[in-house]
Amino acid sequence: MQTIRVGTRGSRLAMTQSTTVAEMLSAAAGIDHELVTIRTEGDVLTGPLAQMGGTGVFASALRQGLFDHRCDVAVHSLKDLPAKDLEGLTIAAVPAREQVCDALCSAGDLPLAELPSGAKVGTGSPRRAAQLRLARPDLDVVDVRGNVGTRLARVRGREDAAETSTQAPDSARGDLDAVVLAGAGLARLGLADHISELLDPSVMLPAPGQGALAVEVRSEDAAEAPLGPALTAADDRRARLETTAERALLAWLNAGCSAPIGGLGRLLEATESETSSGAVLRLDTVVCSPDGTSAQRAEQQVELGAELGAEEEIAAAAALGRRAAEQLLAEDTGLLAHVVDT
Repeated sequence: MQTIRVGTRGSRLAMTQSTTVAEMLSAAAGIDHELVTIRTEGDVLTGPLAQMGGTGVFASALRQGLFDHRCDVAVHSLKDLPAKDLEGLTIAAVPAREQVCDALCSAGDLPLAELPSGAKVGTGSPRRAAQLRLARPDLDVVDVRGNVGTRLARVRGREDAAETSTQAPDSARGDLDAVVLAGAGLARLGLADHISELLDPSVMLPAPGQGALAVEVRSEDAAEAPLGPALTAADDRRARLETTAERALLAWLNAGCSAPIGGLGRLLEATESETSSGAVLRLDTVVCSPDGTSAQRAEQQVELGAELGAEEEIAAAAALGRRAAEQLLAEDTGLLAHVVDT
């Protein structure tokens, strides 16, 4: 291997994320890199994400690029990957995680609690929409699509936001009072100054995998030099354990990003934990009705003893996600049947 070919979507955010990963792998492996832009179904179709087929619309073309040997690695936003792994492919690295919280970008920088009754708030995520309605049932939640700039430009006073796209006609600029976006995406694009409020997880739990990137490769190449050692160096223990628990939750519930489910894993090292002498991995979850009228929550945690090896820790994280899912199923109020394919 003389060059690491990195498969990426073509949006500015995807290119920014993939460039970061490509430079990291290139430096560790000591060889050049190039970006291979692959257009996904999610970049072509329009309409609500849930009606487009959910998570796979952003991942399938990149994965096919790996199978066709058009690229050596594919960089995904981890929340866009189906929760169940695909045979023949491996998530070989989860780099250090960016901001996990959702961000409110509003006219006048008002926080969520101070938005006027009837304010129009845009989001393309069923999870965000449901939790917005749960927190503020008096808001008018509007479905929006498009890149980050397009959505920001729909907020009154932010019509000239960076990365503005022609996807948004003049009539759809400044027509909203606020939008909710991933804080990680705004930070990676240098647009964090547009954040009016980072929504606390107690108000809005993020999507499983939010803020994290997944570096996927063909399984047969995962350990081969020079790429294998570079992937190992790029893998972050905290991000890997937290997202393993979150993805296990979704996999056990047989759910995807079209379901209004939030999940946040948090690794507390021994110095951060008040209840344990060892590291503790905690997972908070919520399942909402799409209309935001009801919610079901679960909390689980596991202690990670110092004697555990890396593979044992990952197994413990996966078991944690499974236990959280089992708690939701055991305490089911009938809500799960309406939001996941159980």
